[in-house]
Amino acid sequence: MYTISEISQLTETTAHTIRYYEKEGLLFPTRTAGGVRRYDESQLTWLRFVLRLRATHMPIDQIREYVELFLASSETHDTSLERLRLLEAHQQNVRQQLAELIRTEQMITEKIAVYQQLHPTVKETI
Repeated sequence: MYTISEISQLTETTAHTIRYYEKEGLLFPTRTAGGVRRYDESQLTWLRFVLRLRATHMPIDQIREYVELFLASSETHDTSLERLRLLEAHQQNVRQQLAELIRTEQMITEKIAVYQQLHPTVKETI
């Protein structure tokens, strides 16, 4: 089990962010009798997934929807198809982000080439 400080270090995020995700219904740590948050390996793995989704600009509301679908899933009510659709839609957004990043990197490369022609004695730093 991990404390919020330990999980913060392991995920390279702030304790404030972790508490915010808990408040938003994205994380569910256990608590000691004294109220101290404790996180197990599955919660650490989940937090890393949430952080990746946020890094790729998935809105908190959509992550919460995924959590709610996961929690609602049972033997009589399978939500895996809805979760699949949600992740597929986000994957498409990520692919669009990647394409935009590639176009931006190409533009920067072209600009660098122009400046390198102006300053041929300066070595390339990339």
